[in-house]
Amino acid sequence: MSGQPAASAPAAPRVLVVDGDRGDASLDVFEVLELGDDLVRVRSPLLFELGEELRVRIERGGQVQEANARVRAHVGSGTDLVTELELSDHTEPRHVVSG
Repeated sequence: MSGQPAASAPAAPRVLVVDGDRGDASLDVFEVLELGDDLVRVRSPLLFELGEELRVRIERGGQVQEANARVRAHVGSGTDLVTELELSDHTEPRHVVSG
């Protein structure tokens, strides 16, 4: 052993639905499979309608930003169903402050 602390793996990116009816509370309903600048591929126990628009909070690499997400497609079926969300109107990323 080198005595050095083990490097922790970066946290997986998260996409949370912002619930404006609950004071901007966020709902963790997505398993993020792929996250690009304008497209995210997710799995969810919820089936959103094609064209439905959601406000989302994106957390990745120690930064957070908000964006609008429009349900673009559902690919596959059953437990292999993947939902594609098209992102727009991003806020500027800001550092996550904890404590």
